[in-house]
Amino acid sequence: MKIRSIHIHKLLLVLIPLLFITVSLFMGRYPISFGMMAKVILAKITGIGGEEIPDTIKTIVWDVRFPRAVMGALVGGSLAISGASFQGVFRNPLVSSGILGVSSGAGFGAALSILIFKSTAFSYIFAFVFGGIAVLLSYMIGRVYNTTPTVMLVLGGTVVSSVFSALISFAKYVADPYDQLPTIVFWLMGSLASLRYQDMIAASIPMILGILGLVAIRWRINILSMGDKEAQALGINMAFNKGLVIFCSTLATAGAVCISGMIGWVGLVIPHIGRMLFGNDNKVLLPASLSLGACFLILVDNIGRIITGSEIPLGILTALVGGPFFVYLLKKTKGSAW
Repeated sequence: MKIRSIHIHKLLLVLIPLLFITVSLFMGRYPISFGMMAKVILAKITGIGGEEIPDTIKTIVWDVRFPRAVMGALVGGSLAISGASFQGVFRNPLVSSGILGVSSGAGFGAALSILIFKSTAFSYIFAFVFGGIAVLLSYMIGRVYNTTPTVMLVLGGTVVSSVFSALISFAKYVADPYDQLPTIVFWLMGSLASLRYQDMIAASIPMILGILGLVAIRWRINILSMGDKEAQALGINMAFNKGLVIFCSTLATAGAVCISGMIGWVGLVIPHIGRMLFGNDNKVLLPASLSLGACFLILVDNIGRIITGSEIPLGILTALVGGPFFVYLLKKTKGSAW
């Protein structure tokens, strides 16, 4: 019975995001009936009956809604699983990719790419490099005093985030106000509006690699979360495994930031929800965070598309939802979720 229950949970973690993706195909200001949507999907799968479907509906479904839903799931899952991994390896429930400076560093890298090349062609490389630099700096500052490493880690991440935020502001200051500045500003607020399939492919590679890496080594995060002495006693190479977790998390986060901009709170709130539902075991928590983060960002993106006449950026909505909800979690659990 226990094995069957585990398989059911795994199946649900896969099926629920797929259900959210399917439902999001119906969401929008252009109404599409269930029968028509069924024809569109069957025509795409079988290649039969496509000539009977209006080109407008095909464009809306496959060029607008479908890529947004898929990338929303991938971005949300990447941010959530990265946040859960950072929290586990650093043994700090307040750590996330945003607090450690990955988002700010990757954001500055993308903004710098827009300034130098006047396009987003190299933003993926720049975002990953500067995201990795941000995490490395935060970790180095956190190791200044060995007595309170977690507190220093958060403080170091705050300092690094502030520095890169200032550099982002400087990039906006020197940007062309008619061309580059609007691109940087709108991109920083977070959005999936201007997705292209070539962008999806390029950004999906680092996110998928980072996610697969974290899922493959999730059992080691349990050992790393026990502490350095306990992990070394069990024969775990601390430096290598921490570096591997940081690398995979940074890879996934940088890919997410490249395609969607800076979206906060997902990597902090979603892992706590996962702990409330599934416990602290990272072998279960990481896949759960991946699934919950995917569903959350798809939901937020759909709300941003339909709640007003103009689209609301994702970064605004996640902050408005995530901040109060995180306070509610702290009050409800009194820190016991960790």
